[in-house]
Amino acid sequence: MVVSVLEEMRIRSLGVIDDAVVELSPGFTAVTGETGAGKTMVVTSLGLLLGGRADAALVRIGARNAVVEGRIAVPEGSPAVVRAEEAGAELDEGTLLVSRTVSAEGRSRAHLGGRSVPVGLLAELADDLVAVHGQSDQQGLLKLSRQRQALDRYAGYAVAKPLGTYAEAYKRLRAVTAELEEITTRARERAQEADMLRFGLEEIAAVEPRAGEDTELAEEAERLGHAEALASAAAVAHAALAGNPEDPEGVDAGTLVAGAQRALEAVRAHDPTLAALTDRIGEIGILLRDVAGELAGYADDLDADPLRLAAVEERRAALNALTRKYGENVAEVLAWAERSAARLTALEGDDERIGELTAERDALRAELGSLAQELSEARAEAAERFAAAVTEELASLAMPHARVSFDIRQTEDPDGVEVNGRTVAYGPSGVDEVELLLAPHPGAPPRPIAKGASGGELSRVMLAVEVVFAGTDPVPTYLFDEVDAGVGGKAAVEIGRRLARLAKKAQVVVVTHLPQVAAFADRQLLVEKTSDGSVTRSGVKVLEGEDRVRELSRMLAGQEDSETARAHAEELLAAARADA
Repeated sequence: MVVSVLEEMRIRSLGVIDDAVVELSPGFTAVTGETGAGKTMVVTSLGLLLGGRADAALVRIGARNAVVEGRIAVPEGSPAVVRAEEAGAELDEGTLLVSRTVSAEGRSRAHLGGRSVPVGLLAELADDLVAVHGQSDQQGLLKLSRQRQALDRYAGYAVAKPLGTYAEAYKRLRAVTAELEEITTRARERAQEADMLRFGLEEIAAVEPRAGEDTELAEEAERLGHAEALASAAAVAHAALAGNPEDPEGVDAGTLVAGAQRALEAVRAHDPTLAALTDRIGEIGILLRDVAGELAGYADDLDADPLRLAAVEERRAALNALTRKYGENVAEVLAWAERSAARLTALEGDDERIGELTAERDALRAELGSLAQELSEARAEAAERFAAAVTEELASLAMPHARVSFDIRQTEDPDGVEVNGRTVAYGPSGVDEVELLLAPHPGAPPRPIAKGASGGELSRVMLAVEVVFAGTDPVPTYLFDEVDAGVGGKAAVEIGRRLARLAKKAQVVVVTHLPQVAAFADRQLLVEKTSDGSVTRSGVKVLEGEDRVRELSRMLAGQEDSETARAHAEELLAAARADA
C-alpha cells in the first residue's frame, strides 16, 4: 500500500538553526546530536508545517522571519490530496509542497501547493498525515478525556456508530432543555408581555379603525370646517358660468360662449379651419354647462352641520389615541394589531408548549440512557481487546509482567439519565469515565497511569498504545520526540526494536539520545552546531559507515574514539541488523 512520506524539510532562521535541510526517507529515521544542538527544532519545524501555534520567540535573533518548507509524497486520491486540491493547491509529480513563515512580530503565513491557505487547513491535513508525540503528549495521555478518546479511536466503527447517534440525541436534548428553561424561567415576563398585548388589542378592537379612515376623516374635517366659504365660492363660480337668476341682465360665461358659437356657425361652411374652431367652442360650451351643474350640486350637497363636524373630530381623537401608542397612522396600528395577535397566540400557548417540551425531554432522556448503555457496552468490549494488545506490546518493551486494563465507570447524578437501573451523569460523549490502569509487576494493584507509572514506563505505555494503533488506525508518519525519556538498558533496546517494527508499516522519525534506539534506525541524522553556536546547512547530515559508529560511540561513552565504545557501537548495529 502506498502511503504518504515526509521526504524533506528545509529550516531557516528557526531557533539555533540558521539554514539546514533535513532529508528523510521511508522507514525509521533517528535524529541525534549533543544536548542543545537543535534536535528538538526538527519537531518544532514539523509542528509548524502541521498548523501548530506560531511563536515569535522561535525566530532566530537578527532574522526578519523563520521559514519551514516541507516536501511530502502523497498518493493520488488520498484524503489529504483531495482536501488540498479543494483549497486550490497543486501537486508536483505526486509531491505536496508545504511552507510556513513566522515573522519576528509573530505574524504567520501558510502555503500549500503554491497557494496561500489558512493555517487551520494545515492542521486539518495533519490528522491524515502525521502523528506527533513528545513529552507534552505523554502528559496528555494522563488526562481521562484523552484516554477515552484513545479507546474510542481503537474501537473504531463499533463505538463511532452509537456515539454518533448518541451525540445527535444529546444535541437535541440540550436544545429542548434550553427552550423549556427559557419558557419556564421567563414565565412572569411572558405573562406581563401577554397582558400588555391583550390590553392593546382590546383598545384597538374597541375603536374598530378602518384602513385609510384617518385620511378620509382629515379631509372631511377640513371641508366641514370651511363649509360656508366653500358654498359661497361655489355659488359665485356657478353664477359666473351659468348666470344669476336674480340678475337677468348679467353676462355669464355660458352666454358669451353660446354667442361666439352662433356667430361662427353662419360662416363655418366657407372654411374648414373655422369649422374646427367652431366645434371646439361647442365643446367648451358643453364643458361649461357640466361644470356649472356640478357646482350647483356641490353647493346643494355641502353639509355645514356643526353636529357632523363634532362627530368627525371625536372620531379623529379616538384614532389619534391609537396612533400615539401603536403606529404613525391607522395602517401601522392595524399592522401592529396583526403582529401582536400572532405573538399573543404564541404566548398563550406556553402551557401547551411546556407540556410538549417536557414530554419530548423525557423521551429524549430515556433514549439517551438506552444509547449510553449501548455505547458503554461497545467501549467495554473494545477495552478488553485494547488492554490485551497494549499489555502484549509492553512485554516486548522490557515490561514482561506489566498488565494494562481499563476502568470504565459512571458517576451517580440525580439529574442524569437512567442506565442499567442507575441514574448517572451524562455528557456529549456518553456517561463513561474511562481510565487507563497499569499494574507494573505481579502483585501490584492496578493503578491509574498518572499515579502508577514512572517516566520511563509512561513512555513505553505511550509507544505501546501507538504501535497498537498502527495496526488498526494507522497514520503515514510518526514523529517521536524523546519517547525513550527515562529509559535505559534493555528497555531502550526493546524500544528501538519496536520502533523498527512500527517503521515497517509507516514512516517513523525519532529524536533520541539513546544509542540503543538510534542503532535500529534505517537512517541516522546528526544535528551539530558550528563554532558560532548555529546550525547551518552542513549541520544536519546523514551518518553512514564510520561516521555512524563514531556518533553511536559518543552517545554511549561521550568519547568518539574510545575503542570500547566503538566496539559496543558496532555490536549494537550488528544486533539491530540481525533483528531486522
